[in-house]
Amino acid sequence: MTHGTNYPAVQLREPKAEDAAKLHRLVAECPPLDPNSLYCNLLHCTHFSATSVAAVCKDSQGQEHLLGFISAYIPPAQPETLFVWQVAVAEKARGRRLAARMLDAILERPVCREVRYVDTTITPGNEASWNLFRSWARHHNAPAQSRVIFERNRHFEGRHEDEHLMRIGPFEIAAETAT
Repeated sequence: MTHGTNYPAVQLREPKAEDAAKLHRLVAECPPLDPNSLYCNLLHCTHFSATSVAAVCKDSQGQEHLLGFISAYIPPAQPETLFVWQVAVAEKARGRRLAARMLDAILERPVCREVRYVDTTITPGNEASWNLFRSWARHHNAPAQSRVIFERNRHFEGRHEDEHLMRIGPFEIAAETAT
């Protein structure tokens, strides 16, 4: 799975509280991602565990490593939408479609059976995220559109790039996984 590292297969699982510090470190190693507080990461790993995913593997000594993470949730007023907050993949695990596999793993869970759309926000310069979500939409034959949702000056007082809302869907993951 990883370049030049002796890791066995990657396991995609629901995160747990013990993953929060590892997630905090992983995000710090993945610019241009915005770091959250460690407490916020703890909430991602607990309150949002059913709609988030941790990609982990163990080394030859049995030590677990966090190679990737997606934090996501279903907004209460939008039960057909999974909002992807953040996608982080360790440099050594990139180029293997891990992010797309993590997103699929979330959407295959029973909690997401009503989900028909994926929403996320992306800054203009985050090419990795643009590529991931465009590719994922093509793979699932789903339309994708984007528009500016949060403006640099209006919402961020000039301290952050515009955030574009990308909406993918509608799609039918349950039908795809049944075949």
